[in-house]
Amino acid sequence: MRTALGEAMKYRRSGVRVLLGSILSVVCVVSAPTLHAAAAKKSAAGWKVPRTAEGKPDLQGNWSNATLTQLERAVEQGDRKVLTAEEARKIEGAAADHVEENAKPTDPKLGIQDLPKDCGYNNFWVDRGTQVIRINGEPRSSIITEPANGRIPSLTPAAGKEAAARMAAFRKGAGPVDGPELRSLGERCLTSFGSSAGPPMLPLMYNNTYSIVQTPDTVMILVEMIHDARVVRIGAKHVPGNVKKWYGDSIGHWDGDTLVVETTNFHPMQTFRGLGPDRKVTERFTRISADQILYQFKVEDPALTQPFAGELPMNATPDLMYEYACHEGNYALPGILAGAREEERLSAGKSLKQNEADNDRGE
Repeated sequence: MRTALGEAMKYRRSGVRVLLGSILSVVCVVSAPTLHAAAAKKSAAGWKVPRTAEGKPDLQGNWSNATLTQLERAVEQGDRKVLTAEEARKIEGAAADHVEENAKPTDPKLGIQDLPKDCGYNNFWVDRGTQVIRINGEPRSSIITEPANGRIPSLTPAAGKEAAARMAAFRKGAGPVDGPELRSLGERCLTSFGSSAGPPMLPLMYNNTYSIVQTPDTVMILVEMIHDARVVRIGAKHVPGNVKKWYGDSIGHWDGDTLVVETTNFHPMQTFRGLGPDRKVTERFTRISADQILYQFKVEDPALTQPFAGELPMNATPDLMYEYACHEGNYALPGILAGAREEERLSAGKSLKQNEADNDRGE
């Protein structure tokens, strides 16, 4: 890692990674490194899988899945799962250069109007990793490994029409400011945006740390993004089908030294790429070295033309997991709802004073 880059990021360990839109500085960023090693070290000679008191593989600790590798493979790469060494160096070098450039101090004389239109989070907050995925020494072109083109399959025609109809009904029957229940789950701080908690658990632009804790009959995965917590019940049966959970119902068993987790019963509001509550996600957690867990997943859904699967390493990190204070500085919901009430007042031709009186009477 370059000296300037290291200096720019050395304070990140002591910072609290939270969503604080009101205090973000005006330094723009596209990517930034993570402080942990992006690729696991080779196992030392004689290394053995650490085990709990019950003799099961010990997966406990803090892990990160931050990576420069994209979820889906670029179309032009076809079925080529492995990058050349030169391609990997180019991706990693470009990311390092971009981070170094965006870590430079912003001229304090500049105002908001002087910044690029795509200015967003600065280097302090963003955590996209520093390297591409390497599995068995192979630099990967995508997280998705099946189908062969490394891309998520399309929905069936019937499922596609159903998804489009749901979206059309939502837009027609509910305006964007009708109530908090119609805002996204991430904006409401109920679940992470994207699929950080999953399953499948996939990296995002920041907060890619996971803390795993084991007991004889459960495995708890605490997710840094929106402090999501998944509890996997070992040796259990799924709850009844009418019981829907935000992250689905996860049950697990040990296949040798691999933890296998099956998740069903997803809440209908927690979709993934248009998939609904009928999907099943199977995950595999295998401790492959002192520094890595190999994470593999498969997604099956009758709405898909075919299942898809992927894999990526979870790298040990010395970073602590900090509170994700989701609602701190989050003015979106009160602003949207206040705006809606003002529109209603204007539409009804009421004065502000009259409107306040109506609110006091509960009308």
